[in-house]
Amino acid sequence: MPLENQIKAQNGFARYFKENMGTLIGLLAMCVILSLTTNGVFYSQRNLVNVLRQVSSNACLAFGMTFAIITGGIDLSVGSILALSGTLSAGFIAFNNMPVAQAVILAIVIGTALGLFNGFVIAKTTIPPFIVTLAMMQIARGAAYIYSNGQPIRAMFPDYQIIGTGYLGPIPYPVIYMIVFLIICVVLLSKTRFGRHVYAVGGNDKAAIFSGVNVARTKMLVYTMSGFLAAFTGVVLCARMASGQPTAGQAFEMDAIAATVLGGTSMSGGVGKIGSTFIGVLIIGVLNNGLNLLGLNSFWQQIAKGIVILLAVYVDMLKKRRK
Repeated sequence: MPLENQIKAQNGFARYFKENMGTLIGLLAMCVILSLTTNGVFYSQRNLVNVLRQVSSNACLAFGMTFAIITGGIDLSVGSILALSGTLSAGFIAFNNMPVAQAVILAIVIGTALGLFNGFVIAKTTIPPFIVTLAMMQIARGAAYIYSNGQPIRAMFPDYQIIGTGYLGPIPYPVIYMIVFLIICVVLLSKTRFGRHVYAVGGNDKAAIFSGVNVARTKMLVYTMSGFLAAFTGVVLCARMASGQPTAGQAFEMDAIAATVLGGTSMSGGVGKIGSTFIGVLIIGVLNNGLNLLGLNSFWQQIAKGIVILLAVYVDMLKKRRK
């Protein structure tokens, strides 16, 4: 690597750690505390791999959520699109004897189309993203229940299950998917014209229009991407469970929002980075895993995540006020 590129890379890492110093210290502190309070169970290789596998679903949803929130919007439908796509993939195989590859692709296409529909309505009307995606959350969840008749759809097919349960060496496939999408989203947001347009739309959409940005197209692409990531995650999750679950993904949108906001993405738009969101994902994942290891029930997890969202938004407000 040329010296100039090495210097740029070092400066980039230094800036990344400086910008995320607070959340990184918080994550490290949580890991140390959990290591001490769980008699070393937390930092065992098995548990750390399990944490990465668990956070992979939230990570993919949070990446899409980051794009949506940077544009000044939000996507509440990701959990329901996840459930519908996963249920459809299992049903296409179990009910229609469809080849696994064809079933998976069709289910992901349908979920992506729902994201495109969200983006089209948001871009072409004055209906707020909150309302549009809230409506889609209900529609997609209802469709999942109707298709499955409210029951899990068994899909005990090895070629299907391996999508969610396979390993590449010691690394589970879901973790590999997460890393691939992390790299793609970082490049899209920080190195492409599309990424600059996303920031421009979130900063001031009217100014973006005068600057030649196609705001409508940018919004449609953002919500289409979010739909795709939710659909893909749904297929992987249901393949891992070997069944299509119409109840899958409930409240997943809250975890994605919490991770995104905790990573420093501003709810008012125009500010955010995928790398920072990933730290938020790890914090939420470590928090959930730690509370489980300590024997606390899931209700405490909900309280903790609610507090995290509140504090993160408050810190964002303080930063803006200081600037």
